[in-house]
Amino acid sequence: MEKTVADTIREITREHLTKNNGLLLGQCITAVGWIQNTVPPNAPGLVELPMSDVSGPGFAIGAAIVGKRPMLVLRFQSFLWLAVSPIVNYAAKARDLWGKGVPIFIRAIASEGKGTGPVHSNCFHSIFMHMPGMRVCAPMTPHEYQEIWTAFLKQDDPMLVSEHRRSYLSSAEMPDIVHDDADVTLYAISAARFTAVEAVELLKKENIRCNLVHIVWLKPFELNERVMQPLKKSRCGVVIDSAFEIAGASQSLAYDLMFAAGVPVRALGQFDRCSGVAPHLENGTPTPQRIAEVVREMVRNKTSQH
Repeated sequence: MEKTVADTIREITREHLTKNNGLLLGQCITAVGWIQNTVPPNAPGLVELPMSDVSGPGFAIGAAIVGKRPMLVLRFQSFLWLAVSPIVNYAAKARDLWGKGVPIFIRAIASEGKGTGPVHSNCFHSIFMHMPGMRVCAPMTPHEYQEIWTAFLKQDDPMLVSEHRRSYLSSAEMPDIVHDDADVTLYAISAARFTAVEAVELLKKENIRCNLVHIVWLKPFELNERVMQPLKKSRCGVVIDSAFEIAGASQSLAYDLMFAAGVPVRALGQFDRCSGVAPHLENGTPTPQRIAEVVREMVRNKTSQH
């Protein structure tokens, strides 16, 4: 049986706690499910934090300073708004101010749907892209998670790992889809990668051919050949994210891509409104249908200009 993302996180965590003298800090670690089966039960180095969200990162920062390389788990990304101050005002600035990195591996878990409502839902990785000294990534496959963990061990800077509950049971890798004659290039982030795959198949039935480039690293975001070449050939693109669209990662990356390639690139993310508890009030990752609607418009505009 292939390893899932949850299996991979659990195994990485167990090895870190047992072999590297590491720590994992968080609230309700030992609650039912061991954080979606991503924490090894009864492993050494598990630290239950009090329900005081502002102080938790302070404990993790102290552990990082004395060499523990802690994992800090935030069960809901909405907690980032409370936890952000010690992270961005000390951990992210420590290298520039004092010449010493603060290596914290911050597992921030996004969720949406199923009545999660306005507080314990949504995805907020964009705010950390704004802060110098922070690395931000959103792995959605087992291999990607292993790669970002390896990257964390090689440096001493804090890393915001934007996880999504939708990925935990997945064992599949997600290679890019690139065609020489594509009509549009999609760039997908977080759980939007799953809906983008569905959108590609939906549009294929309409004879609209899409490239799909999967984005793991939000910061640094590298405009390398893998990222740029499909866009230059298709002549238009869409960046899709599970976070809010306005002032978010999708708009930031879309700007970089559009400026570098000189072609139109749209941003697509959550609507600028609060999420409710009722199904018709939910506000989550753009659906395949919404992605397809934007792609159709982009392709029509491109065709009309030729």
